[in-house]
Amino acid sequence: MSEGHAIPIVDVRSPGEFNDGHIPGAHNIPLFTDKERAQVGTTYTQVGKTEAIELGLEIVGPKMNPLAKKAKSLALAGKLNLHCWRGGMRSEKMAWLFELVGIETTVLTGGYKAFRQQLLEDFQNLDHLIILQGPTGSGKTAILHELENLGEQILDLEFRANHKGSAFGALGMGEQPSTSQFQNELYDDLLKLDPYKRIWIESESLSIGRVYLPQTLWEAMNRSSVIEIEIEKLIRAKRIVKEYGHIEKNLLAFSIEKIQSRFGGDRVKKALTMLEEGKLEDVTLLLLDYYDKSYTFSKNKYKEKEVATLSSKTGDPLSNAIQLQKIAEDLKL
Repeated sequence: MSEGHAIPIVDVRSPGEFNDGHIPGAHNIPLFTDKERAQVGTTYTQVGKTEAIELGLEIVGPKMNPLAKKAKSLALAGKLNLHCWRGGMRSEKMAWLFELVGIETTVLTGGYKAFRQQLLEDFQNLDHLIILQGPTGSGKTAILHELENLGEQILDLEFRANHKGSAFGALGMGEQPSTSQFQNELYDDLLKLDPYKRIWIESESLSIGRVYLPQTLWEAMNRSSVIEIEIEKLIRAKRIVKEYGHIEKNLLAFSIEKIQSRFGGDRVKKALTMLEEGKLEDVTLLLLDYYDKSYTFSKNKYKEKEVATLSSKTGDPLSNAIQLQKIAEDLKL
């Protein structure tokens, strides 16, 4: 096997199962289509195990050669790793087929279910997280990446969620992954880090857009050290205008209208008028009145310990990253 290349992982679950969530980098060679899987499952439940197996064999028979060819095209130095949901019959039968055509096949113990259990356990055991907290427009994501450039370890939740949080978080972003795949990709990022050294992560709600953090990560975040950054409102407003100002007015208006029940009808009307007049900074400052109150109310609702605050005079993410790194080092976090 070529040095530095991992043995490919083949997921033999149905396309629907795979699309809902899979091990990052895995290839899908489904034993059954979604419809076929449902038929076999129904037969098992309503008729019996033997009849379900017979139906499965009838379905798979004509597919054996194409399945084997696909596996051979993916194998690295004649080797594959393989799994299904929990390392059961689908894995066993596909492993038999792949071995039959000369592929050295390893079945991953416990299958995808075991991967998910390990994910939850590893997020639970994160004891060196530093939560970067700050009001809307502080540039927390940009600061995280400057910290990474300074040699720090980070987990970028918003990148993996494909959403920036809040009613405006989907603007300029693509489609969000499923919750399972968001968590899987985030776990893949974690596996590249040293869990015994500090890892910076942005303060977020349990949900980001329509995806949810792993419950165990959420719990770990709430017991971790928090460093808050404070930046004056005008600096934050300018950052927000720079980030969102190019987006079409109708999309911005739609996002403003989404918070009407909490923001208030009169203020929404005022914001929409300002938006139509092109007064983006005024709109932003008005919205920040709402977001700052919400932030003040909820910032420590779940978190157990805030250890430091950086009151910054600049919106420059590198400058703020350097100051935050010094705080972490001084506190021996």
